Amino acid sequence: MKQVPIPSTKKFTPAQIIVSYYFIAIAISVGLLSLPGVKEQDVQISFIDTIFIAVSAVSVTGLSPVNIADTYTAFGYIIIIVILQLGGIGIMSIGTFIWLIAGKKIGLRERQLIMIDHNQPNLSGVVKLIREIVKILLLIQLIGATILSLYYLQFYENPRFAILNGVFSTVSATTNGGFDINGNSLQSFHQDYFVQVIHMILIVMGAIGFPVLIEVKEFLSNKNKAFRFSLFTKITTVTYGLLLIIGAIGIYVLEYFNTFRYLPWHEAIFGALFHSVSSRSGGLTTMNVEMFDQGTNFFMSFLMFIGASPSSVGGGIRTTTLAIALLFLINFSRGKNQIQIFGREIHLIDVFRSYAVILLAALMVIFSAILLTVTEPTIPITALIFEITSAFGTCGMSLGVTDDLSGIGKVTIMILMFIGRVGLISFLFTLGGKSNSTNYHYPKERVIIG
Repeated sequence: MKQVPIPSTKKFTPAQIIVSYYFIAIAISVGLLSLPGVKEQDVQISFIDTIFIAVSAVSVTGLSPVNIADTYTAFGYIIIIVILQLGGIGIMSIGTFIWLIAGKKIGLRERQLIMIDHNQPNLSGVVKLIREIVKILLLIQLIGATILSLYYLQFYENPRFAILNGVFSTVSATTNGGFDINGNSLQSFHQDYFVQVIHMILIVMGAIGFPVLIEVKEFLSNKNKAFRFSLFTKITTVTYGLLLIIGAIGIYVLEYFNTFRYLPWHEAIFGALFHSVSSRSGGLTTMNVEMFDQGTNFFMSFLMFIGASPSSVGGGIRTTTLAIALLFLINFSRGKNQIQIFGREIHLIDVFRSYAVILLAALMVIFSAILLTVTEPTIPITALIFEITSAFGTCGMSLGVTDDLSGIGKVTIMILMFIGRVGLISFLFTLGGKSNSTNYHYPKERVIIG
């Protein structure tokens, strides 16, 4: 009998393998969500909606054409928790961690996959990165789940549901998944600042970037006073912090004469701050964003388009991309050809990558908006742009139009969620195949710009 040759993964680039792994994860998630006992009795959900939820969970986005609380059972909630963990921590992170526990050696090929999956510039220290990511994230989730579960006991008669809600909320916030089992996100807790603060902390921990958390841990445990934070951590932390402040001020000012008009000052401030934090990639809400002004929704769309930090659970163009692009503009306007910050100089290739990501992401959003205005003529353009940027930024906020999308509209949003999770650079490398370097150059010639 003639043996059929099995295709070798060596023929594929690491980026293509990573993307294929996420496709496999989505297929497995669809199978898990289709198991008996996952959905409530007499609840019918179409196959495309099941795929949509699977993609949304793997990409830790949170957009859903159905109400999660009314559709799934407690077993279904647990399945979604598992999928969120798989998507949030990362397929390669979980796989590598299991291999490390089993005592297996992590080879060069696996290290390349980890590097691509977490947007690392080189292979050095990637295995240690995975080990630290899983340990830190699970520790944060353990603490968050314990606090929320105990606190929720006062609100629910069933202690099991209180604990399940505490665990689900923690995983959803830490992975920036955006799903909830309350039926209205966190709008029931719009005056409960304790719940809001805990969720904001968990969202930030997941979105600020795993390397930042690892360096903070090393700084706190390091007795050597000469510890130095990396340039990545400095740029990420400053940019992330500024975006949170600017976002909170922007939302507060834009909604001052609208939804915040009759609210107590402290409730308005917390509302603005929470939605600024959640716009990074969290997706949870304490107020009905459908009541926000159009200007506020456009502003939040911009925040979701930026998204979270690299090597985090979030999507979007990422904070460092925006920071490098703005730094280049500032330095270029001053007649400088280099970007110098915090005593370091940014590589020119990172500037190229930043502008490539911004340009391609903007074109993708514009093309998606044009497509959806044709396929979804009854939905306002503001709601479509909000949905598109929410999907690309893997945020999960919606103006209530997800279930109204046509088949083409849902497929478009699924593609955006998928690209937002795997990263635009990884997705481009997947399409481009293996890189080819040339050993020759053509004569250079200047071109008139501007």
